This record gives sequence, C-alpha cells and structure tokens, in this order.
Amino acid sequence: MNEHNRGVEPKVGATIKRIRERKGLSLFDLAQKSGFSTALLSQIENHLISPSLGALTILSRALEVDIGTLLGHEGKAPFCVTRSSQGQEIFRFASTEGVKYGYSYESLAHDKKNRRMEPFIVTLEPPTVPDLAARTHDGEEFLYVLEGKMKVTLGDHTDVLEPGDSIYYDSSIPHRVECVGKSAKLLAVIYTPSG
Repeated sequence: MNEHNRGVEPKVGATIKRIRERKGLSLFDLAQKSGFSTALLSQIENHLISPSLGALTILSRALEVDIGTLLGHEGKAPFCVTRSSQGQEIFRFASTEGVKYGYSYESLAHDKKNRRMEPFIVTLEPPTVPDLAARTHDGEEFLYVLEGKMKVTLGDHTDVLEPGDSIYYDSSIPHRVECVGKSAKLLAVIYTPSG
C-alpha cells in the first residue's frame, strides 16, 4: 500500500450527503429507500457513525451508485490491476469519538467501472464498542479466511472459520462477522445485483 493511503478514513458521510442532495433526496427519502432511520442517516452523514460494508451496500443501492463511489473509488477503467503496494486501506473509526469499530478494509478493485462485485481484504479486530446487530441486504457474500479465526453468525447458525476456510451466503440472511482472538484477515467479495 502507498503510505499516504494507510489509515485513511474517507469522508463517507459527506459523500453520501453530497450524492443524496445532488439527486434531490431528503433524509426522509433516503430513509424510505434504504430502510435506515433518518436519525441514523444523519449520524452517518455527520461522521458520528461509520457504516459497515453491509450498510454501504444498502446505501449504494438506495442512491443508485456503486459502493466504491461512496468510498471515493469511482471506477473509470474497464479493468483494474491492484498491485500489493497500491491497495487503499480504510480504517473504520468514528471521527468525532475515536471509536474503533472492529475492522479495516482494503479495496481491491477501486478503479473498475460498473462493478457488481466488490473485493476487499478485511482485517477484523475486537471493536471498542461491540455491534451485535446482524445486517441484511440484497446480494451475496464470499469470505475466505487468510489469517486468524473469524466467527460468523448467519441467522441462527454460528460457526468459527480458520485459515483456508470459506463461506458463501445470501446477504439477505441476517449476518455478522467478528474476529476470534486478537485479529483475523480475510478476502471478502460482496456481490450486488444491478437495479
């Protein structure tokens, strides 16, 4: 990764607000389209809460943009080669509180336009404030554990995955992931259907 990309916290909230306003949507309109409350959306837009990848997927569909656009990765090319020194790592911190949310992610396809799949290298760590809520959204997810152990909860099913283990599931199933121990690293691919 380039040094200037390490520890970057994109202004996701400001980007969401800018796109929402450009499309002429009120907070209420976006709440209706996304299923999130106006209070939660306001907190995201004002950087009081940093949304998870699942929440970004929901918001990208509601705003009719690629998830990468929300992360500041508006693709411009028909393909994207990401060298090991070029990834863009994004740490999830609440900018006004310094709260650690439990994972960071590195986009592996930041310059590919019209993406339906979003590949990331995700590093899971114990969060400062645990988020026990399971999330749902349209699409599918594939997770492959590279290092450490990861606990995944899908509906009523819970499993611990170790290096070399993988899981593929419909994102419409309530799901959440967390590390077991100090950290875990995984390849995550999120598929978002068009329309």
